[in-house]
Amino acid sequence: LRRLDLSSPLIKATIQLAMRLDKLPRHLSMHPCAVALSDLRLQDFSPITINQSNYPMLTLDKDDVEDIGLLKLDVLGVRMQSAIAYTLKEVEKVEGQSLDINKIPQDDSLTFDLIKSTRTIGLFQVESPGQRELVGKLVPDRFNDLVIGISLFRPGPIKSEMITPFLNARDGASLPTFIHQDLVEVLAQTQGVVVFHEQVMQIISIMTGSTYGRADQMRRNLGSKEGSQIECDWFYISAAKRGYERGVIDKCWQILADFASFGFCKAHASAFALTTYQSAYLKTHHTAAFLASVLTHEPGMYPKRLIIDEARQWGIKILPIDINKSEASYTVEKVEKDNSN
Repeated sequence: LRRLDLSSPLIKATIQLAMRLDKLPRHLSMHPCAVALSDLRLQDFSPITINQSNYPMLTLDKDDVEDIGLLKLDVLGVRMQSAIAYTLKEVEKVEGQSLDINKIPQDDSLTFDLIKSTRTIGLFQVESPGQRELVGKLVPDRFNDLVIGISLFRPGPIKSEMITPFLNARDGASLPTFIHQDLVEVLAQTQGVVVFHEQVMQIISIMTGSTYGRADQMRRNLGSKEGSQIECDWFYISAAKRGYERGVIDKCWQILADFASFGFCKAHASAFALTTYQSAYLKTHHTAAFLASVLTHEPGMYPKRLIIDEARQWGIKILPIDINKSEASYTVEKVEKDNSN
């Protein structure tokens, strides 16, 4: 083996060139769910490229799209929505009742009992091992608990170590600790910890006297190293001018900087929590139909063999293929109980 001579001028030049190339765009790719809104003048603003999947796309990144004045929306394709719709069709077919998923009770105790039991395989957003552990500790008994729980299980709150203080305060093991008296009202709903984007914006606005628009711009800039340093200088100066002590500013800045890793806005979390609750309600009250829909649409993270095992644990019999009855998708069929065993 020949030892690489790092002192060689050629090697040094190669490394320096590679460092300059690092993080530069290598190829064109399409965002999986971003949509830019424009009027008929779209092609006056940006060239259009047809990608390998025959989709038209703008030759701009997310920042440039906004810089030229277009609105960008991330339209997620949530397969659980298809699974829920399929469940409703199976319920109507097998049970003979039409169920409006938007009119189910939001405080069903059996649904929350299921979530608290951590038997959440197949449910939206709360089926991973880490999420099952969290809901078991959180013990949600109302819709807002689901909103907070989903938001806590994100890199931002995890990195800023928000989960344990929240759970301790919620369980009464300790009192909520607020960063400053001025922020009590902002953080009261989450036991003194920062969970939502809206709270980040409110904290910045209160401590710097800025508008919510400027606060949101700071929140977004925290995602880059260069932007974070600029905002750090501005935040420290602005907060100090409003009379906040250095220790308070230090603590607040560390939380904000860590939260920038990734967090949820409450509106986003609420929409996710609604789908979580709806999937939990269907698994609780229409288990066979729901698990058939999960097997058909595969909205989650687990293989079919595990979902089939989950169905068996719920006392659901898995029937063999029948040339006269089977369909391309998983369906529900009522069978007489076998009393021979």
